[in-house]
Amino acid sequence: MLDRTDNPVCEHNRASADMWSAGGRKYDSVSFAISDALAHTAQRLSPKPGDRVLDIATGTGWSARNCARLGAEVTAVDIAPDLLEAARQLSTGFSPAIDYRLADAEALPFGDANFDGVISTFGVMFAGDHGAAAKEIARVAKPGSKLALATWVPSGAVAEFFGLIARHANAPAPEQSPLLWGEPDHVRDLLGGSYDLTFERGFNHAYHESEDAIWDWYVSGFGPLKVLSESLDERGRAALKADVDAYHGHYRVEAGLCVKREYLVVLGTRK
Repeated sequence: MLDRTDNPVCEHNRASADMWSAGGRKYDSVSFAISDALAHTAQRLSPKPGDRVLDIATGTGWSARNCARLGAEVTAVDIAPDLLEAARQLSTGFSPAIDYRLADAEALPFGDANFDGVISTFGVMFAGDHGAAAKEIARVAKPGSKLALATWVPSGAVAEFFGLIARHANAPAPEQSPLLWGEPDHVRDLLGGSYDLTFERGFNHAYHESEDAIWDWYVSGFGPLKVLSESLDERGRAALKADVDAYHGHYRVEAGLCVKREYLVVLGTRK
């Protein structure tokens, strides 16, 4: 249940908030490695100067800044306080200024029909209750406004990596997999009543020097792997790293690693 006075994050999302927050400012390097997909999504939203845009689950603010570069007046929300603090610091002096707020995608603190555009890049897909998040997206959007979401697809590189993490975490699977947001039929069920939808696939390309380099990158800034690694004993951590190294070994090229991740961009116009 939402507590708007003490913590605006829904109770069932608070553990997730702590996990993502663990990356802090170093999570910004994670966003840098997927910045081609973030730019793709903001360019498809294509806000006009003066448009009011909401960025849901902003992380360290990449998509918020991408939209502000195009002249939009951006409000950006996240459930992870440490990521928001990093976003504020990284956006100092940005024009138009970005309004960063602690808020949950399932209970947005905004009035109905408030925004000219809504964007979320690999963010809202991690909300615990997909239906509640989708209803909130539609509620705060003006008729005729635009939607752009980037979501990982339910098969391929990211699905394999999340499966690897889950095996070592020995934790129950979420009731609704975040990767369902990468399935067009699921998104139609969530948003098709409120939006005219189209879909576009893309590939993120990330470049790293070696398996050791990408491991260090993950455990310093990617909350899910950082928290898991820190929870394991020495033997468990070594086993985790061995599996992560083997996974990334498939992406070795002459210059190092080139990791390719397929994603889906969901585009919509509010009915």
